Amino acid sequence: MDAQDAAQDLRRRTLASMPRPLDRMLYLASTRDYNSGTYYHEGLASRFGEEAACEALSDCHREAFRELVFSSLEDLVRQIEAYMTSARSNPLDLINAWKKLEPYRVAVPTKSEELPLAVLFSNLKIALAILETRLGSRAVPLGPAA
Repeated sequence: MDAQDAAQDLRRRTLASMPRPLDRMLYLASTRDYNSGTYYHEGLASRFGEEAACEALSDCHREAFRELVFSSLEDLVRQIEAYMTSARSNPLDLINAWKKLEPYRVAVPTKSEELPLAVLFSNLKIALAILETRLGSRAVPLGPAA
């Protein structure tokens, strides 16, 4: 068994329950050690080996990222709305945090090219502004400006 088998297993068992690329990208980023860049998933590692599991997680992470980059702005807004609902956060708090802290920047695959990153980050900022406007209130900054 190899990384392709591990990726298929990951898609079938775990990622199938995450229909939105944003959710998949955020989830897969959470399986990566931010100090080393190594991905780890206990179940995949025990079944396919650590190296194959790491490669499968990385491949699926890049796949979710590409889907998100090619999502329409309208679809991206819907994905963030759904994420806000599933996160059970106050929508304005989430918008504030995402605007100020930009946590999505650490959720992208480590070897992403500059142009797709710029497109995604720009689209996320626009989508957040649309959502903020739809909520009918300007978000208040979280503490002093950096």
